[in-house]
Amino acid sequence: MQIEIRADHAIIKGYVNAIERDSRELYDSEGTFVEQVRAGTFGKAIQSNSNIFGLLNHAKKRILGETGKNLKLKEDNIGLYAEIRVTDQEVIQKARKNKLMGWSFGFIPKKQSWGKTDSGIRRRYLEEIELKEVSILDDTRTPAYFGTSIETRDDKNEYVEFRCIDDDLEIVIDEQRQLEKEELERELKLKLLNLELEL
Repeated sequence: MQIEIRADHAIIKGYVNAIERDSRELYDSEGTFVEQVRAGTFGKAIQSNSNIFGLLNHAKKRILGETGKNLKLKEDNIGLYAEIRVTDQEVIQKARKNKLMGWSFGFIPKKQSWGKTDSGIRRRYLEEIELKEVSILDDTRTPAYFGTSIETRDDKNEYVEFRCIDDDLEIVIDEQRQLEKEELERELKLKLLNLELEL
């Protein structure tokens, strides 16, 4: 995840999930399994849904963006890539304090198949999904999602599953803004010194 912090917004970008790679071990009612998203699955999901939301921590009330506006999604040869322009001040402050941990996505499986790994663990292949949202996770939510398969019912009473991956964080602060801030601080110090001298 890369975060560019500007004067009044932040641009957050990175890979939400990789394709054709085994996930960490996940759990369902039948036990342990790993999961792979087939190439093309995210691309088809993006094409078939023009209204995918960008959320904070999968919270429907914390909409940070949506496709067609300030959220860009694409599938490339690595996986699902996202870029969002965030104006939410709380999220920007979390970014400044290194409290944003990575990406996650919420989906409904539409077509899948099953196999086994060389070690005999069940392997699920996602071939078609309905991509509901991508979420930025902060430090209050990340541990709950690693290594688990979390399902919630949406408005249509369908199970929505959530997935996330480990991510490295890179924060880039707008250099011009930083220089302006330092210049203002210098000017303020000079004014205070001048006031003291006048007194």
